[in-house]
Amino acid sequence: MKSKILLLLAVFISSIVSIRAQDCMGTNMKAGTGFEMANYDGKGKLIGTMTYKIAKVTSQGAMSVITIDMESFNTKGKSELKNTYEMKCDGNTLFLDASTLINQEQMKSFENFQMKFTSTNIEFPNKFTVGEKLKDASMKGEGTSGPMTMIFNMLISNRKVESQEKITIPAGTFDAYKITSDMKMETKMGFGITVDINTISWRAPGVLWDLKTESYRKGKLFGRSELTKIY
Repeated sequence: MKSKILLLLAVFISSIVSIRAQDCMGTNMKAGTGFEMANYDGKGKLIGTMTYKIAKVTSQGAMSVITIDMESFNTKGKSELKNTYEMKCDGNTLFLDASTLINQEQMKSFENFQMKFTSTNIEFPNKFTVGEKLKDASMKGEGTSGPMTMIFNMLISNRKVESQEKITIPAGTFDAYKITSDMKMETKMGFGITVDINTISWRAPGVLWDLKTESYRKGKLFGRSELTKIY
């Protein structure tokens, strides 16, 4: 009888951990669910789409660990890039690996260099407050291909919740928070190239990913993305 009680208790605890691991800031995360984004150039022309599918949800101490499979497609629907990354959630804050901000062209340029990355997470709180300043995030990478060495550094700074506004995108209408930030990317391979980008993203409570993003360089819009589907 005692062994049966212990077994039932173990199953009960296991089920609690499983449920906790699937809940992030009030959003129930399940394997097989996900979202889609459409990417446009600065003139509004569609240049591709990206799908993000939750592969699994596990627990790591007090954290929920959400493994996501990403796939990029061109305008003809041909798959061009696949990647897997993790998000972590402690119930109050979402932690996103900074490497997820590397676009598909940059990822392709790294393929032959066996890059090794270290990073600090991009943090999103459960609730936003207009005027709130969010933590900086960064990533550093280094790799080699024969005699050549590539170094890539990225810093995301000056993150601030600018305003709250209603936006309408293909995925629906949301009461969203507008978040601005500065991104500096440095690539060194024999010589150095530095790119400064200003970004704007819109996020909403209950949605764990960007609703919309806009990227500017020297004040000119050169790219944007929109959430088209949640499934």
